[in-house]
Amino acid sequence: MNDRAAIVMEAVRSADRDRYLSVLYAPEDKRPALFALYAFNAEIAGIRDRIREALPGEVRLQWWRDVISAGTMHAAAGHPTAEALIGAIVEYHLPQDAFLNYLDARIFDLYDDPMPSRNDLEGYCGETAGALIQLASLILDPEAAPECADLAGHTGCAQAIAGLLRLLPMHKARGQCFVPKDILAAAGSSPEECLKGQDGAGAAEIVAAMSALAREHLAAFQRRAADLPPGLRPAYLPASLSGAYLKRISAAGARAFKSAPELAGITRHWILFRHATRGWSAE
Repeated sequence: MNDRAAIVMEAVRSADRDRYLSVLYAPEDKRPALFALYAFNAEIAGIRDRIREALPGEVRLQWWRDVISAGTMHAAAGHPTAEALIGAIVEYHLPQDAFLNYLDARIFDLYDDPMPSRNDLEGYCGETAGALIQLASLILDPEAAPECADLAGHTGCAQAIAGLLRLLPMHKARGQCFVPKDILAAAGSSPEECLKGQDGAGAAEIVAAMSALAREHLAAFQRRAADLPPGLRPAYLPASLSGAYLKRISAAGARAFKSAPELAGITRHWILFRHATRGWSAE
């Protein structure tokens, strides 16, 4: 392993343990490209943590747009993750538009505007987590991947919504509200109340409603899960943890605004191993 590959792998291991572990179940020759994809995601997801105002974040997103649009090592020179990503895009003929749409969706992260609606949330999840699953699938098996695009969309929504629920304490501290206005209204709440967290109106109802939406997408995936080709399993493994996370989040209720429920290491490893070796059965 060269220095660049080691840097990229470590970036994923440090920032995204679930995806890091999932890559270990992929064929060895596919791992560098998967690590590059997930390191890119970690880099973009972490922009909000490194800025104080939105404009520098937009500048950073534009830099990535320019690098991906150029599609050359020269444009990415000096940035290990960008170099690795361009290498993966070129080698596996990954669609640039998927990355550009991903970056457009991530603009939302930089601001404190509330999520307008459930449809907007599902669109955001599809362009981010769903796109990552589909791109990882194209790396693993480009012939089978297009047939599973719908599965990637549902799985990405389930995974992303579970992730947003786990990040409720951080978003509350930032003044961000990813819970859609229509879901808040149905729970008798508002963006302002949501930001009060555990002490806000309808806090338990908000967690329950978001968990139900995630489970709806998870169920849509599970109904066809048995059809997932074995070669694509590593792309879906991170999302296989969503059900376990949602179970703990639902049990926490309003307390999820105060602390994020986690999975024990042995539980996480067992779930990943089980689905990597046995796949999913239709439910």
